[in-house]
Amino acid sequence: MNFPRRWGRIGGRYFGYRPDNLITNRRFMTNFLHQSIKTGNPAMNSLIQRLLPPFTTALFFLAACSAPHVDLQSGDRIIFLGDSITMQGDQPGGYVTIVRDTLTIRHPDLGLEIIGVGIGGNKVPDLQERLHRDVLSRRPNIVFVYIGINDVWHSIKPQGGTPRDRYEAGLRSILDRITGSGARAVLCTPSVIGERYDGTNPLDTMLDEYAAASRRVARELEIPLLDLRKAFIRYLRDHNVDNLENGILTHDGVHLGDAGNRLVAEQVLKALGERSIR
Repeated sequence: MNFPRRWGRIGGRYFGYRPDNLITNRRFMTNFLHQSIKTGNPAMNSLIQRLLPPFTTALFFLAACSAPHVDLQSGDRIIFLGDSITMQGDQPGGYVTIVRDTLTIRHPDLGLEIIGVGIGGNKVPDLQERLHRDVLSRRPNIVFVYIGINDVWHSIKPQGGTPRDRYEAGLRSILDRITGSGARAVLCTPSVIGERYDGTNPLDTMLDEYAAASRRVARELEIPLLDLRKAFIRYLRDHNVDNLENGILTHDGVHLGDAGNRLVAEQVLKALGERSIR
């Protein structure tokens, strides 16, 4: 079944992240199926209407169990929005640079544009303030939002963090504005503040709560989620055999080293339907 490409750009999430991938939205899929198989029998129509929601919910659950996937299209402009992790990620060896170089080599014919707009110290309210200037004004097709570390970390610093309710509301606003512009959004959970994998980093509990808030927002808005927190913990369990505070994926417990940049780049590429760079 082929749909006009513009359908995939009206309201972003309402038509999924591929124009023909209707399973990504339960409400749309339910209504679509109901209209498609409506009969002339009112009793049968009533039965269909009762059965479709759990059926499409089950389909959505199966789809959600797979990795997020945002298909690349010719001429896509991809923006990475975030804090100092993304700012440094746009430097040589950084995750944005790795993604840019990999996609340029693999898809020279697509004419992709990869832009990093990370600013050190940024929190969710900062992204809200500069979203139009740094992102929406550039008319992106895909936006990765990687934020949350400073919202937690700065809670023990003079500048202060972001209360969780404001963090969650801010994420909703950012993602609504991105998808409302017609772009596709991918939300990343905050990764680590300290590399001990056993939950003994001082801010682990708080960071887990904020990562859970990110997951909740992505689920409720039906936005693809890149769960970097889980990916980092999984990697650290396998590779941080001495349970060190840093030096495995980061050089200071927060900012990415070579392995960290590579891990994030691989997760991003998977979200774009690309094979591993290993």
